[in-house]
Amino acid sequence: MIYLRWMSIAVVVTTAVMAVLVLASGAPPANQWGAGAALGLFVVAWFTVGIRAFGNTAATVIFVSALVVTLGVGVAFLPSMATLQAVAYPLVWTMIRRTRNAIIGNIAVALAVGVGFIIFLGTGSDAIAETVAIVGLSLLFSLALGLWITQISRLSEQRQNLVNELRATRNELATVSRDAGVASERERLAREIHDTIAQDLTGLVLVAQRARRELDTNNAAAAAEQLELIEESARAALAEARALVASSAPVGLTNDGISAALERLAERYSRETQVHVTVNATQLPTIAREAEVVVLRCAQEALANVRKHANATRATIEVTSIDGVVTLSVTDDGIGFDTGQTRTGFGLDGMSERLALANGRLEINSSAAGTTVRATIPLGASA
Repeated sequence: MIYLRWMSIAVVVTTAVMAVLVLASGAPPANQWGAGAALGLFVVAWFTVGIRAFGNTAATVIFVSALVVTLGVGVAFLPSMATLQAVAYPLVWTMIRRTRNAIIGNIAVALAVGVGFIIFLGTGSDAIAETVAIVGLSLLFSLALGLWITQISRLSEQRQNLVNELRATRNELATVSRDAGVASERERLAREIHDTIAQDLTGLVLVAQRARRELDTNNAAAAAEQLELIEESARAALAEARALVASSAPVGLTNDGISAALERLAERYSRETQVHVTVNATQLPTIAREAEVVVLRCAQEALANVRKHANATRATIEVTSIDGVVTLSVTDDGIGFDTGQTRTGFGLDGMSERLALANGRLEINSSAAGTTVRATIPLGASA
């Protein structure tokens, strides 16, 4: 729309200038009238057909034909009308999309100007030589300019296509990144729920079963103790759920550090399972909060596996620090398992993934005499 507006302005300005030149030429009135009629035909053709010719083949053919006739008739009456070529050649190049057809259109305009010159100047050798020189130079210049404009247009179109492709690729990358972020967050929540709430609920089930057995044997004191454990475990699960919703630190970790958190974990675990748990995690250096979270979660998962599979009576949690690396070892005296067997659960794989995210690693050694789960993580690791 803006391009058509500027072309219309160019047509009007050029026509006005040509009209002034015609009037000031001093040519006979008949020639001035003929040139003026050609100018009028040019303006009428533009505003009736030309502005609709872009992208319209029929309108393009009509307007280019009118343009050729206008130039031929105008130059035949007054040679200065050849100045219209300054507008005619660009119009032909921009209206006709195919380069070959645009060249043919330019040649037609040049031939019309040449015929007009010959009609006005005559068929003498000097007139023909002058006509060929003027028309030939104008045609060559128009072709060079037109081909240059065409090349620029193609390059511009290619750049625009590249920009569109880059935008599409950027949008795809944004979508993939967003989806990856969502998947990563889901995996994180799955690990947190498995290592916290799911373990608390598992403990609740076991303690509730024990409480039922005590009630069946009319052991009210033991049943009351188990009910107290149920309440404590339920409160812990509720606190962990609230911590997950608020995305805050685990409730087991307080300002007294990982050693105290592991002591509380062991004490509660022993009460729930009757498996004696010993903790050795003293004289530790300062550990990053994120690393403490990973250590605590790994200890929780390792003890959960002891409860589910080991049939153990004792377990040991040991945390050491050597050369900037924290090592958590959870050892039990259970029945062990085949470490080469395909795992179907989420626990050990989730623990391994959690450690990998913090640049740590997981090692498992198991035999008939028991199992040792060893997790190593840098002191300043970020989870």
